[in-house]
Amino acid sequence: MSLLLTSLLVFQVVLALLLVGIILVQQGKGATAGAGFGAGASATVFGSQGSSSFLTRTTAILAALFLSNSLFLAYLYGGTGKQSSLLDQTLIEAPVEKDAVGTSNPMIPD
Repeated sequence: MSLLLTSLLVFQVVLALLLVGIILVQQGKGATAGAGFGAGASATVFGSQGSSSFLTRTTAILAALFLSNSLFLAYLYGGTGKQSSLLDQTLIEAPVEKDAVGTSNPMIPD
């Protein structure tokens, strides 16, 4: 079980780094305004539509993998702990004091 959790955690970190990298590579919505001034030729590396469809699809796939891996890790970690109450662990009995006469209830008058 430990090997499975470790490998899923490593996979989670790799997915997170890939998501950050893919998101940072994408162009913003305002980046297409520069195409009118001669900056449109650099987007033809990925095809006629540019890199938007490829990067968007890759981001969606990585996000779905990240979410499903997160849920699976939460499920696995949720079942590893022993369910017990904190009050059960800290149960301490208070010492009972008796008065000098020997009665156990001094509040009741004779």
